Amino acid sequence: MNLPDYLCRNSFGDIHLSGRRIGLYHLVHYYNAGYSPEMLAGQFPDVPLALIHKVIAFYLENKDEVDVYVADYKNELEKQRTENPPRLPLASLRQRLEQMQQAEGRDAAIRA
Repeated sequence: MNLPDYLCRNSFGDIHLSGRRIGLYHLVHYYNAGYSPEMLAGQFPDVPLALIHKVIAFYLENKDEVDVYVADYKNELEKQRTENPPRLPLASLRQRLEQMQQAEGRDAAIRA
């Protein structure tokens, strides 16, 4: 796929907006979820609306290739999530934080 100057590929093969960390995958994902260009500009306030229109136009002109890229990207994300399940549930982290705060409170009371 030939990329215009406002899109580039990083060393991992991910396509993103030139000079930004926002990926083509994310813009296409939200666009396909029903976001308008204006909504995308709200989601990514650092990206000018004109650039969002260019990216959407690129997507529509190269739909088949970009859809394959997006599907591959999504599959890779799922693979990484499967291979790296959460190690500590959020409830467990909250409980640990609470215990640490209580211990700090006891220590402060003892020193006072």
